[in-house]
Amino acid sequence: MKIGVMLRHLGQHGGGVLGYTFNLLDQLPRVDPGNEYFFLVPEEGDAKRWTHLENVSEIVVGGGNKLLWDQFKVPRAHRRHRFDLLFNPKYSLPLSIDCKTVFVCHGLDWYVMPWGSKLVDRLSHKYLIPRYARRADGIIAVSDTPAKHLQEFLGVPAEKVRRIYLGVNPAFAEPVPEDTLRSIRDKYSLPERFFLYVGQIYPPKNFGRLLKAYAKVGPKAGVHLVVAGEHRWLCGEDLDLVRSLGIEDWVVQPGWIGHEELPAFYRLSHGLLLPSLYEACPSPLLEAMASGCPFVTADRYGTAELAGPAGFLVNPEDVEDIARGMQQMATDEAARARSIEAGYGRVAEFSWRKCAEETRDFLAQVAQLP
Repeated sequence: MKIGVMLRHLGQHGGGVLGYTFNLLDQLPRVDPGNEYFFLVPEEGDAKRWTHLENVSEIVVGGGNKLLWDQFKVPRAHRRHRFDLLFNPKYSLPLSIDCKTVFVCHGLDWYVMPWGSKLVDRLSHKYLIPRYARRADGIIAVSDTPAKHLQEFLGVPAEKVRRIYLGVNPAFAEPVPEDTLRSIRDKYSLPERFFLYVGQIYPPKNFGRLLKAYAKVGPKAGVHLVVAGEHRWLCGEDLDLVRSLGIEDWVVQPGWIGHEELPAFYRLSHGLLLPSLYEACPSPLLEAMASGCPFVTADRYGTAELAGPAGFLVNPEDVEDIARGMQQMATDEAARARSIEAGYGRVAEFSWRKCAEETRDFLAQVAQLP
């Protein structure tokens, strides 16, 4: 079978979707040696990470406008190479193409909390995403949360959706040498005790309430806040809270941290904070559990689904409850130990090889549909 893989997004910001793409495609051709993979990329060399694999070829389709790329350049590549199936690890598909199609749904926060999206994105969510969902022959949902929301908001039949969890990079479970920990602490001026936030900052991340809760707990407990993330959109008022709450001396903002250095951050931290309003399958929770890092997270959607018994679960809409979770994680050593131990057990269920094998099986199933 010839499988085309849409990779327009390889040059985007290195967040969760790009991490998913890299990790999945590192495994998928290896667990599926009997099929040919054609990686459709904007520029030559974009797929060099994978082209050493015998069953992977790179097809350069050029860059440009997103709609033009999806709706004209990809179908043109299909007419030339005749794929049996087209797979996009992100949202979007050509609406007119004569082969089977599958895309990955990484969450539908746009429908749960539409006020958290930019106007131009809301137009896409209203007019394009429903069409992609109808056109797709199969959809991979990264957790039960988007699987349910695909049915609830877009009317997608349950039999068209397969839930396949993410994996976690084994590097997060490996010990970090003491000299590396010292080097990272010195490089980023990390305090002795700190809570950690990992991820981009935009409305679903609930960063404003996180800061308000932290201001009630962190300074009194002598625990700083390290924000290993990047400001994205509609977060100006939240970021202003660092100054207005008087916690400038307690908040360290090193910016976006590469995955090669993140394991040290988890190992050094006193716990992860992720009380999001919406997550589908948040990789920071898996990374924290693999690293032996306790965490405070929301009692709903993908965070609660992934955390199981391992997290300090809080109501993300209640600042006092978030503060309660932080206080317990900061001071209750027995509860911290239980969280860490439960996290090790929970994260053992997740691997990128398993994700790739289940993806391979689903692609094969969709390819056989009449």
